[in-house]
Amino acid sequence: MSSGERRPRSPIGSRSTDVRCRTVKLRRLLPEPGEVTAEEATTGMRLGDLAPPDRPYLVLNMVATLDGRITIDGRSGPIGDDADRELFFGLRTQTDAVMVGAGTIRTERYGRIVRKPERRDKRVAEGLEPDPLAVIVSARLRLPNDLPLLQDEHSTVAVLTASGEELPDCAAQIHYLRGPADIYLELRPLLERLRTEFGVRSILCEGGPSLNESLIRERLVDELFLSVAPKLAGGPPLTILTGDPLPEPLMAELVWLLEHDGHLFGRYRLQDPLQS
Repeated sequence: MSSGERRPRSPIGSRSTDVRCRTVKLRRLLPEPGEVTAEEATTGMRLGDLAPPDRPYLVLNMVATLDGRITIDGRSGPIGDDADRELFFGLRTQTDAVMVGAGTIRTERYGRIVRKPERRDKRVAEGLEPDPLAVIVSARLRLPNDLPLLQDEHSTVAVLTASGEELPDCAAQIHYLRGPADIYLELRPLLERLRTEFGVRSILCEGGPSLNESLIRERLVDELFLSVAPKLAGGPPLTILTGDPLPEPLMAELVWLLEHDGHLFGRYRLQDPLQS
């Protein structure tokens, strides 16, 4: 489900602009065989209740082909199917904030994170604000001024950056959480500030791979939702993580596994090697 954020959707943010089939059924392979809708799978998750004391609980949502590609023609949308899109939008109803990296948000042209009123109503029923806080990670603040999200008056945006500059002429309400300008942008202190200053207990990160890698290296990722499409795209893969190899493989526990038309949707809980 995500590319740089995983799926693009037109001005609303990764992967597709609408959910055409709200009744699509998925086959549950694990833990118990059965049938479930995407809405059922993404209701009552209460991810904020799992948050550690000092930072938000953070989950990644990504999509990939069988050969590891996370985009086709630069976008993640062509990879997924209707079930993937429903799960993508459903996860946005389950967290206090939705995070995305600058490269992904530029490519996918994010707009208002939760556009449909019924999804905002679902968030309220889950005990969340109607609109999630949009969190953009952009160390150098290289964001286009005409980005639909920044020009949406309903959106509140927290920009995590090392730049001392500000974005001009934004209709959205913008907050800046700044790291030191002369070093690699360390995310843990900024996530801690999201918790203490904004009350964020849960974050859905939609990529891209550079942001994913930074979060993984700082051991800030608690879960991974990974959609694997039955497609081969060819070409050099852009995997869900970039950068140098991790010092050691990070193990994950499979929480559940769903299937729809050959697409597999896994929920994995990552295991911190320092605590295992």
